Amino acid sequence: MEPQDPHAPPDAAKNIVLIGMMGAGKTTLGRRLARRLNRPFVDIDHEIEARAGVSIPHIFEVEGESGFRDREARVVAEVMARSGQVVTTGGGAPLRAENRSALAQGHIIYLSAEARQLWARIRHDTNRPLIARSANPRKTIEQLVQERDPVYRALAQCIIQSGSAAPSVLVERMVAHLAGLGLAQPEPAGQSPHPVEPS
Repeated sequence: MEPQDPHAPPDAAKNIVLIGMMGAGKTTLGRRLARRLNRPFVDIDHEIEARAGVSIPHIFEVEGESGFRDREARVVAEVMARSGQVVTTGGGAPLRAENRSALAQGHIIYLSAEARQLWARIRHDTNRPLIARSANPRKTIEQLVQERDPVYRALAQCIIQSGSAAPSVLVERMVAHLAGLGLAQPEPAGQSPHPVEPS
């Protein structure tokens, strides 16, 4: 992947991409951020399911993980060919080089959380194939965090700790970061035209 030019001027139409582990809050925060910035919201996993007409666990069952990853790569490329969106990815999407190259066309924010926080959020979620198929789901999460965290950090321009603060606070942190780069317009306190829902 070619490094981004740090001297390139900010592009207000650049996609804002949220990456991170399952359970990090990408979809919830992505929706709120999109409303806050008045941008279209695209969740890659939801887009895959809409196109396939079946759930991601079903795709894993029929086509295996490799079949799902092929579908995912096609959707990532198509979505990132458009601009001006807030985009969220599945946790494994950044592991493929072709996806990293496509995602790097946007401004990437890594939503980081500790394995124990992720486990507390998703342990009852049956829609996570990599966890549902594991004999030791908690250990699987710990291993995935260890494997993926360096990839996420290398790809991201900003890291937000998503484990402890309320969603409204996290969204405003992202807006403040993006506003400093010309990728968002900050609003005076209490005057946002796209208020964040109470957490």
